[in-house]
Amino acid sequence: MWSTIGQLGEFGLIERVTARFPGTDDVILGPGDDAAIVSAPDGRVVATTDVLVETRHFRREWSSAEDVGRKAAAQNIADIAAMGARPTALLVGFAAPPDVPVSWAEELAEGLRAECAFAGAAVVGGDTVSAGEITLAITALGDLEGRSAVRRDGALPGDVVAVAGSLGLSSAGFALLEAGVHGAADAGSDEADPGWLRCLGEHRRPRPPYADGPGAARLGARAMLDVSDGLVQDLGHVAQAGTVVIDLDSAAFVPEPELSEAVVLLHELGRTGRGALEHMLFGGEDHALAAAFPPEAELPPQWRVIGTVSAPGADGPRVAVDGASVSARGWEHFR
Repeated sequence: MWSTIGQLGEFGLIERVTARFPGTDDVILGPGDDAAIVSAPDGRVVATTDVLVETRHFRREWSSAEDVGRKAAAQNIADIAAMGARPTALLVGFAAPPDVPVSWAEELAEGLRAECAFAGAAVVGGDTVSAGEITLAITALGDLEGRSAVRRDGALPGDVVAVAGSLGLSSAGFALLEAGVHGAADAGSDEADPGWLRCLGEHRRPRPPYADGPGAARLGARAMLDVSDGLVQDLGHVAQAGTVVIDLDSAAFVPEPELSEAVVLLHELGRTGRGALEHMLFGGEDHALAAAFPPEAELPPQWRVIGTVSAPGADGPRVAVDGASVSARGWEHFR
């Protein structure tokens, strides 16, 4: 029995991993040939790609291999949903040192499979290569099903801004991990299942509201994106693209109990940085969906109105909270 992927070899690893990936109705030809074939009944293909690098996007001491697989799939599929499309397929590039255990690669594949199954997509191919650190390059594909794509540049004055999904939990989970809290025992908790554990879970395995992307398109959303780098920073892209002002109402940001618990714990641990509102405004990697809708749109309960869109004044396109401009303090690579 081979214990590392170096011992198993490239083709043995590919055979072992791809056996875990079932097809779907969208897959005409899956892994095993020079390229996959995926149906595109709409006649257009929505495509996105993302790269995850060990220590930059995940740490093996913080997350299991299945966590990493689910997170890698989720953050790409969320981008497809944010265009108003239905996810169909993933292509996975996997680079790793030869001493990575075969079991780790298999668990990674299980995470990819499970998240794809949850979203209705399938892994259809990819590549493997030896490298000095684990790196995942994911390409996701989607189908618009005859709808117009929901881009970032469509917000109009008078629109309402709403969000579906959780805000701030992943950011708080990251702060807990940085504080050395990987589970209940690390915080000396007497509870078997304290609520703040959900924040760790949301960071390790984000749960984007995939179905609400196409749902928002059907509701008439004019602009949409997923919240990956912080709500204020991401909405800044919508404001700039649409040449509008987005004014958020702080009273609309009611933290979930688990987020409030995490903030209290962080304070007890001497981490007195962000409060709950700051995690919601500036934290990232929740992969919630934020969208601008016409004011007459009848939004279902999962869409929470958090602000409005107006025409820019002398200050130009911007994001404000309660009328006051705020600077983007989200994630940005190379800075």
